[in-house]
Amino acid sequence: MDFIYISSVIVAILFVSIAVFQVVLSLGYPFGEFAMGGYYKVLPKKLRIVSAVNTLILLFMGFIFLQHTNVINGLNFLSTNILVWVITIFLGINTIANLISRSKKERFLMTPLSGITFIFCLFIALS
Repeated sequence: MDFIYISSVIVAILFVSIAVFQVVLSLGYPFGEFAMGGYYKVLPKKLRIVSAVNTLILLFMGFIFLQHTNVINGLNFLSTNILVWVITIFLGINTIANLISRSKKERFLMTPLSGITFIFCLFIALS
């Protein structure tokens, strides 16, 4: 296996892990301080809906990277080149946003997680 293949599997695992976290948030568990600026311990209903939508987006993002590197074949009509770059740029911005969050918990947990995912995504995008 080459490093691109392994990197895309790692990226997918990271996205699925974050998606599981978003499901936990959407169910009302008290981990809101780790996400969305850390303003709430338990997310209000509107933000729980946002977390549920985030779950779907994260799973789609993982799928895009797996398809881009030919780990899986699914929606072959989808051009993944642009999507991989959009996701990678988004993760770079997200990492900066996590870094400047007022929530210490978000800064110390989500910044490294987002940053590591960004680096793997950038590596894949540049390959």
